[in-house]
Amino acid sequence: MYRRIVASRIRGQLAYRTSFAFDVVAQVIGQSIELVAILVVFTQVSSLGGFDRDEVVLMYGLAATAFGLADLAVGQVEELPEYIRTGELDVLLLRPLGTLAQLLCADVSLKRLGRVAVGLAVFGYALAGAAIDWTPGRVLLAATAPLVGAVILAAIWIAANTVSFWLVDGREVANSVTYGSNFSTSYPITVYGPWLRRILCFAVPGAFVAYFPALALLGRADPLGFPEELRHASPLVAVVAVGVAALIWRTGVRRYQGTGS
Repeated sequence: MYRRIVASRIRGQLAYRTSFAFDVVAQVIGQSIELVAILVVFTQVSSLGGFDRDEVVLMYGLAATAFGLADLAVGQVEELPEYIRTGELDVLLLRPLGTLAQLLCADVSLKRLGRVAVGLAVFGYALAGAAIDWTPGRVLLAATAPLVGAVILAAIWIAANTVSFWLVDGREVANSVTYGSNFSTSYPITVYGPWLRRILCFAVPGAFVAYFPALALLGRADPLGFPEELRHASPLVAVVAVGVAALIWRTGVRRYQGTGS
């Protein structure tokens, strides 16, 4: 059933190929501007938070790929406030299908593939140019880190948007967390203050999307002195994040009583 719903959405978008192509190009340009901003910074400095340009670009490529995949998979959850306000969520609840799955399948926006393409291109370029001592473990890490990061960001996305069950319009609150995570994960956490680093590591685990995996790939010691085990903890963090997001979602759905007439 879900495959048929998603397939119908994809066919609908591909029916207008020129429009679809322009949408993808717009996504590519938008994502590339963030990379340009990083490169502009490095025209004025030789290092950022103790990392050189190639190392920061590696983090950016990993973070951009993970964010693009998460956006493609669960970006539709941003429409939850509108579904609640208009009462459309009641329709989803009445169907014998998972509510969250229905919401995510409601509009699969293929144009977001542009973000993924930029992220993968930059990540591949950074891997080729960085001084990485390749081992089987690092090869596996390079292949799985974007997927694990996408799971972490997807969990953050769902948990943040679930706040709409408690607020009249929680879109902006959620966006500050989701898109804020996209920005913050593109840079080494060493550029942030101590309190923000604690949030990125332990409250909203953005550091496990790119920072710690990049340290593991580069074989670098953590300038902040965090335990070495954290470099390989992203899969465990992803499992915990999914569990927390599922709990928050179930709590929100159970609390929901409808918007009235």
